[in-house]
Amino acid sequence: MFYLALGVEYDGHAFHGFQTQPGLPTVQSDLEHALSSVADEKIKLVTAGRTDAGVHASGQVISFATSANRPLDGWVRGTNSLTSEAISIRWARTVDEGFSARFTALSRRYLYVWHHSDRPLALGRTLVCQTADVLDQERMQLAVQALVGEHDFSGFRAAGCQSRSARRNVSRVRVERFGESVVLDITANAFLLHMVRNIAGSLHQIGSGRQPVDWMAQLLAAKNRSLAAATAPPHGLYMVHVEYPKKYNFPALQLPIVLHNVEI
Repeated sequence: MFYLALGVEYDGHAFHGFQTQPGLPTVQSDLEHALSSVADEKIKLVTAGRTDAGVHASGQVISFATSANRPLDGWVRGTNSLTSEAISIRWARTVDEGFSARFTALSRRYLYVWHHSDRPLALGRTLVCQTADVLDQERMQLAVQALVGEHDFSGFRAAGCQSRSARRNVSRVRVERFGESVVLDITANAFLLHMVRNIAGSLHQIGSGRQPVDWMAQLLAAKNRSLAAATAPPHGLYMVHVEYPKKYNFPALQLPIVLHNVEI
């Protein structure tokens, strides 16, 4: 058997999320169909994270086992020729039998992008979260520091979340401004269902001045989802990097094209 990991980029606007759903276009079903054709056998993949409908990825990682012996470039080119244009395999690596895109991962990193415009966007409207508010990046940066460390994130957990524990460890978070765009950059060992989008929804309220800076800390301590703001739209969210043990030597951070000219 051969064991492989692939780096994947996709435009989430084209799919009903990552995970396979009967009768609906998903990233997983598209990838498994293409990989099975390249391998000439059924492929079942494992992913580092199941993104929601509309959420994008520039650094998603998948893994699978196969008896098919193909060159790494063959997996990349062959799969790309068979998937939707909204999916691109960026790289392929051989891994050991014990590797799992999900369970071997040390951390996941997401970016949420707001773009200020008082008129509807025609270009890029599915790639950023448009807001008419001029967000105060400094207030937002102060607010998110309450999230650093291991906490119970029940206050930012979707009702349908099936995780047995709401405790997660946020190792790094910051908010930066790039022209008319404001970016939330957050890394944790793992995330709950809608956790980043729920944080982003409440953070927008702080950045717009509708809530005080310490509201984020209050929501975290309250552990009550009903007290927080509405979930932010999915199209502003990007999965940009998954960290693994250094021995695998995977490519570094893959930024989406909308952020290629910024330093994150």
